Amino acid sequence: MCPLDTRKSRPTRRRELRAEYADAPVSLALYLGAYLIQASEDMAWAPAGTLHRRFIGWTRQPPEVQQRSVTRRSQPNSLL
Repeated sequence: MCPLDTRKSRPTRRRELRAEYADAPVSLALYLGAYLIQASEDMAWAPAGTLHRRFIGWTRQPPEVQQRSVTRRSQPNSLL
């Protein structure tokens, strides 16, 4: 099972993974890279950039930036 398997739990699971691998960010990237490879095989139709952002891209962002971007996306767009 993918460590980031549902949209709703993704921010929480990401925080858990960050805490678990706090002293080993390269190990976290390798761990998630294995899931990236599996996902790219299972979802050959998905754009590579999208999969990369979902599985590995977020690991390079500081947690504060990631939390702001998740909050910003979850708010309804009242300007449209």
